[in-house]
Amino acid sequence: MTEITGYVDHIIFRNQQNGYTVLLLIPDEPVTEEDLEDPSEVTCVGIFPSVSDGESLKLEGEFTTHMSFGRQFSVKRSSVVIPQDKESIRRFLASGIIKGIGKKYADRIIEHFGDKALFIMEKEPERLMEISGIGEAKAISVGEQMRQRGAERQIIMELSAYGVGTNMAIKIYNEYQDAALSVLKENPYRMAEDISGIGFRTADEIAMRMGNFTDSEFRTRCGVLYALSEATVNGNTFLPADELLVASAELLGVSPEIINEAIEALAIDKKIKMLGKNIYPYYMYRMEKYVAAALVCLDSEVMGTDGADDDDIAYVEKTGGMTLGDMQRQAVKEASVHGVFILTGGPGTGKTTTLKAMIRYFESKGYSVALAAPTGRAAKRMSEACGQEAKTIHRLLEVSGKAMADDVDRADGGFERNEDNPLESEVYIIDEMSMVDINIMYHLLKAIPAGCRLILVGDENQLPSVGPGNVLKDMIASGHFAKVTLNTIYRQEESGDIVRNAHKVRHGEHISFDNRSSKDFFFLEREDSDHIIAGIRGMVSGKLSSYVDAKPYDIQVLVPMKKGNTGAIRLNRIIQGFMNPPSSEKQEKEYGDRVFREGDKVMQTKNDYQMEWEVRGKYGIVIEKGVGVFNGDIGTITEICDYNSTILIEFDDGRMVEYPYKQLDELEHAFALTIHKSQGSEYPAIIIPLLDGPKMLYTRNLLYTAITRAQKCVVLIGDKNVFYKMVDNNVEAKRYSGLSEFISGECTSVKDLGKSMP
Repeated sequence: MTEITGYVDHIIFRNQQNGYTVLLLIPDEPVTEEDLEDPSEVTCVGIFPSVSDGESLKLEGEFTTHMSFGRQFSVKRSSVVIPQDKESIRRFLASGIIKGIGKKYADRIIEHFGDKALFIMEKEPERLMEISGIGEAKAISVGEQMRQRGAERQIIMELSAYGVGTNMAIKIYNEYQDAALSVLKENPYRMAEDISGIGFRTADEIAMRMGNFTDSEFRTRCGVLYALSEATVNGNTFLPADELLVASAELLGVSPEIINEAIEALAIDKKIKMLGKNIYPYYMYRMEKYVAAALVCLDSEVMGTDGADDDDIAYVEKTGGMTLGDMQRQAVKEASVHGVFILTGGPGTGKTTTLKAMIRYFESKGYSVALAAPTGRAAKRMSEACGQEAKTIHRLLEVSGKAMADDVDRADGGFERNEDNPLESEVYIIDEMSMVDINIMYHLLKAIPAGCRLILVGDENQLPSVGPGNVLKDMIASGHFAKVTLNTIYRQEESGDIVRNAHKVRHGEHISFDNRSSKDFFFLEREDSDHIIAGIRGMVSGKLSSYVDAKPYDIQVLVPMKKGNTGAIRLNRIIQGFMNPPSSEKQEKEYGDRVFREGDKVMQTKNDYQMEWEVRGKYGIVIEKGVGVFNGDIGTITEICDYNSTILIEFDDGRMVEYPYKQLDELEHAFALTIHKSQGSEYPAIIIPLLDGPKMLYTRNLLYTAITRAQKCVVLIGDKNVFYKMVDNNVEAKRYSGLSEFISGECTSVKDLGKSMP
């Protein structure tokens, strides 16, 4: 490892969040390094806890060659060298590192205090008033700045003694400032609540190194909350008390008595809600109860006409050039008289035609209609099918990116549209409702004023939402709202085997595969993962894309799970290798065990309400700006810039987003997706590799969801017996949610509920 000492001429780039820095160092002695254009200056890159122009540094690392920026020094370790001689101190102060002290005052300070200048500025700043032009206010400010810089470095150094890396130490210091050490020594578990990216397990490791006891009250309470939060990650809005006790005991390794004491204390502090034998995170309880009350109130307060009659239906059919079936007519009539209406049905049953009829009816009566769906792809498909704009629910609610103060909103950032600034349409149609979780439903209902109609469209046989709750199924189970289910498959001869076989799978019927006669549904039997992967490569590289007249990137591989020989993680690496191989013309960024490359297909894996985006028109001119990138958004890497430490991604809907390297943990490759992640999307063709897997995961509704993602062609490849086992396996994982019971019970009015709601 090479060692260099010198002073910072200037900072080229610095990421304040994680400390990643590019700087130009003037070495104390010329560096003897081959290919270095100028031995009297060195470009250095690395993580620096804090650094400023003029500072003297001691660096350890290795020289590397960057494709665009040439020879540079990759820093592994750095330390600040306190300036000792007058010239070094003068240079340090003249750099402007201390606000209010420039070259003029640097000269005066050095002339007056000599090589003791830095000590006096930090320890005896009042003596600066001995210098002409420096008053009391400036002297105090200089002393505070000097002290703060020293405190920051000291805290980061002390945290490193507890195994805290530089990136995390910077996060901790940014959150707590000078109080960081005292906060952590008192209750290190605060980090799990206060700092993004630090969960219970990380806080627990740090706490143990700091000498905390395993049965401390802080640890137990934080562990219980963590167990509940893990339950919400798995889709639950609550856990039965006995399951929470088991989960917490396994996590914490303490007695049930200690856990019960923590649960009682958390209930008193309104961190959790005990409802009979069920225990909610308090914010989840409030959301679920609010959604129930809002739905019931919306359903009972609808205003307007007496509803559609036969003449209205005839007008819709004539002007829309459509012929409605009996259940489709019934759906239009029901939607016209109810505040909340649910339309369900599988593929090919005429949901889109029914939606068009509803839109035409409401608009003929003078109502304004707004269309929305959970994802960008679903909204785009809805727009194309219905012939008018559909937005994502997030864009409908106008994401602001502002953090919300109340716990109930902490998972979802801020929306401009709410009860104080409601939406302005009179009818709202939401598609792909099976994907809508309790969080987004809560925010949607806050923004829809009384008297409006809400029409919810979805397939109840699809997988439930990725987020917590079971909104569509719970609403149906409550029996409170009008619902029409479409069962007739229209134009059966034109719909092909995809629609017919999807319905067979839904009903548990076995399919007789005939690859010769079918035009859009195939099964290729392969005995192991290597042969499956070879088959996928052959299809993606040309055969299948030309068959459905689509680009190879539009062919989507869908898998039941992330891990395993044919799981999403492994397949993404392999498919990346042949679809977007390394090239001298493509920049790359290694991040953990992944390599992101220009041209890669990637997916956002969490909701980020602060991420800025822009839409660019001709010649790259920005025509629209906004914030918010959401779980499931898919795009392509168009540029990787090491100089700025950013990756530029163009999403399918045209939004351009610049990702700092520190946020690459929010991205995954999307050449292969889990079936869960494909919800709400459709693709020209899909490939589903099938080898044996866990019974609880390899289910009928998972297979049904996958098949219904295809527009033109489905190719299953693998073990046919696994396919039949999935068709026979109608087990669905238990998801704890209470919305149905809240709806069926005595719902508080939204007005009364609002007294305790944000």
